[in-house]
Amino acid sequence: MDFIHSQGVNIIQHLQKNYKSSHNFFYFMTSAADPLNILLLYFPIWFFVSQKVGTRMLWVAVIGDWSNLILKWILSGQRPYWWVHETEFYQSHSVPKLEQFSITCETGPGSPSGHAMGSSSVCYVMVTAVLTYTKRRGGCFHWLSWIVLWSIFCVIQLCVCMSRVFLATHFPHQVILGIIGGVFVADAFNRLQWIHTANQKQYNFIVAFLLLFTLGFYELLKLINVDLDWSVEKANKWCANPEWIHFDTTPFAGLYRNLGALIGLGIAINSRMFLQAHTQRNNGTIGFKLLCITCCLVLLHLFDCIPVPSHSIYLFYMFSFCKSAAIPLTVVGLVPYCMQLLLCGNKKAHT
Repeated sequence: MDFIHSQGVNIIQHLQKNYKSSHNFFYFMTSAADPLNILLLYFPIWFFVSQKVGTRMLWVAVIGDWSNLILKWILSGQRPYWWVHETEFYQSHSVPKLEQFSITCETGPGSPSGHAMGSSSVCYVMVTAVLTYTKRRGGCFHWLSWIVLWSIFCVIQLCVCMSRVFLATHFPHQVILGIIGGVFVADAFNRLQWIHTANQKQYNFIVAFLLLFTLGFYELLKLINVDLDWSVEKANKWCANPEWIHFDTTPFAGLYRNLGALIGLGIAINSRMFLQAHTQRNNGTIGFKLLCITCCLVLLHLFDCIPVPSHSIYLFYMFSFCKSAAIPLTVVGLVPYCMQLLLCGNKKAHT
């Protein structure tokens, strides 16, 4: 692996040297691929475009991120910004200098890349959803759409991968594994139909299973003397600026965020608010959907600005869980229900 890592370091140095002026673009691509943006941006939009696509997207994001966590613990991948300092590969040479940035110092293991996995899975859901629609029209339009959309998919994934490598957060092979893993999870969920009719008990069971499996796996590895906090120690040791290390990059932060989102979707989609709002006639109109999307994006942006307690990691996890659960509750239940009441009230006022 040392040879593969060393070649990856050469690629990182090449990008940092020759594309330094593009660092704002790489920042943007990393931010766009952030798993949190799936909840705050892509899910609200797509849920109102198509309830099935939005639901599938959230399931794919949650299961994909959970799979990423388990794979990271199993593969125990290094990250470039600490590997160059700890490897013996460069014993007879000078240690390569890698530039660090404010979003470089992630604390979990490096393989596979969570950003690449999340980006590829969500983009795969979106592309296949659009192609399902164009396929009904058939002819040249569908084939042209196929070529254009998959080309865009490849370009986006390439940019995300380059951004993660440029930031010295991942080696090239780790982002490639992330892309493959994301496509695999998304394709699997494209074939599952029961998620669209799942009741509250099924949501509770899945959330409980994911939590208990993860905690059990964590404890099992500890029993056989596998230290799963090794990556956090390395991040703290080799990060150029201690202020760049955040709780939300720890392995369990993503777990509680995703479990909160999934249980929130289960509660929302099986609630009376959802049933009442989505059985009205005007909920299918373009105007109603655009109004709901706009309100959701504004509310979630304000919601995201609420400071998260950082003095205790356990409080941070609890707050992340509740905050994530509130997102699908707002998108699926609260906003369409309130918009429906507002529109009905206006109609009564005019009659």
